[in-house]
Amino acid sequence: MTEQEARDFADVGKDMGDNVIRAAIKAARPIPANSDAITATPYAWRDPSSIPLRPWAYGRWFLRGTIACVVAPGGVGKSTMLAGTALALASGRPLLGKTVWDGPNRVWLWNLEDDMDELARSIQAAAKHYAVEPVEVEGRLFVDSGMEGSTLCTAVEDDSGFRLLLPVYDALTAELIRREIDVLVVDPFVSSHEAEENANTKIDKIAKAWGRVAKAANCVIVLVHHTSKAGAGEVTALSARGAVALINASRSTLVINRMEPEQAERLGIPQEDRRRYISVADDKANRAPAEKADWYKLVSVDLGNGPMDGHAPGDSIGVVEPWKVPDPFDDVKPGHLLRIQQLIDAGEYRENAQSPEWAGLVVAQVLDLNADDKADKGRIKQLLAGWLKEGALATEERPDKKREMRKWIVVGKHLQHTTAALEKGAARQGAAVEPQNLPHHHPPPVGVGGCGTAADKKIEVRQNRGAAGADDLDDDGDAIGWNDKPRTIF
Repeated sequence: MTEQEARDFADVGKDMGDNVIRAAIKAARPIPANSDAITATPYAWRDPSSIPLRPWAYGRWFLRGTIACVVAPGGVGKSTMLAGTALALASGRPLLGKTVWDGPNRVWLWNLEDDMDELARSIQAAAKHYAVEPVEVEGRLFVDSGMEGSTLCTAVEDDSGFRLLLPVYDALTAELIRREIDVLVVDPFVSSHEAEENANTKIDKIAKAWGRVAKAANCVIVLVHHTSKAGAGEVTALSARGAVALINASRSTLVINRMEPEQAERLGIPQEDRRRYISVADDKANRAPAEKADWYKLVSVDLGNGPMDGHAPGDSIGVVEPWKVPDPFDDVKPGHLLRIQQLIDAGEYRENAQSPEWAGLVVAQVLDLNADDKADKGRIKQLLAGWLKEGALATEERPDKKREMRKWIVVGKHLQHTTAALEKGAARQGAAVEPQNLPHHHPPPVGVGGCGTAADKKIEVRQNRGAAGADDLDDDGDAIGWNDKPRTIF
């Protein structure tokens, strides 16, 4: 054996370097048999205006060719919400405040845990509430119940292992295309397969298979999912039970939440009624800007199916209707803020809502609110908080008459008495400004006598027009509410 023949791999490595040899071996690996070569495709530049719009089906929630998830705890109104959504889609009417793109859509509700009677109750209650006639959805609404034989299983896991039931996906795709379905709702997802729901690799395969169906049929697949038992508190996309792979594969994830006790108290809604208010938000808006939560109120609809030919109460079924969170600044005008600043500046008012000298009592009088009413008191607190945040009001700490340190509400930046300042929405934004030639905390004179505390007495305040012209102000608060005669302010 020659010296050259005796050289082994280690000798070559010493000469050329191990890294060089590894790179050469990696580059020399053959392409597997029966496989196409992998090639990179150069990007073809396009005119942005020629790119098709995203094919939305419903608001910015449901996008064709994708899967969407709805995540909610039991009993929150999920099925009620979906019944209203189905009617909105099939009728083409924005019943729940969402745009139905391209006119009426064909919708398939496939519920795997309720019977047809229960499904009909929800659908007909919503139809009765919104006056939807049969002709509006005829031929566009399809409903199946797993409890009545229309079962659905897309994957199994047995002794032979996990496998997708591809013939089922093929049959689903064919029926979706045949019926020209735009939106298929599967409720709940957990009942549509027999795989381990905590296994990410398996759930990912199921979700991706649903995605291929949505793409092939050019429809939206909505998979309704429950929250985990540990998902107490606010529901998010990550509250979904089982593997996170389902959420990762979806293009939108709607989460449904009940109103929190703190929010109900702030809005003056009795705690026994807060369960009627739910919010819906896309917690994974990765193809559109995240929308603010949409609020809905659950109302009861009597089906009229009671005994005595409907002369006695029948089934009372919940229906969702859009609801707007009250804005505490609704109907609050700049003149109201100026008047409140004047009275606070002339007296002494506490921050503490339990105090008989609470500044909120001034707000209540000026806005004709009842500080003893829970809803009004909640609104007053929000108004004060808004003005404090924006600087129209401020707090300072100083001793009271007993030399105990207290927090007091004082005027921050005075509201300018000019049309320009009033037109900037100062009442809402608290966009008060320091008036020229007007000392801080000292607005124009507020008339006869001192202005005592809220608990002391009513006073008569003569308000002069000051620097503002007659066209800038009126007697109803549309501007600053000044007038030329004595007026009971508090």
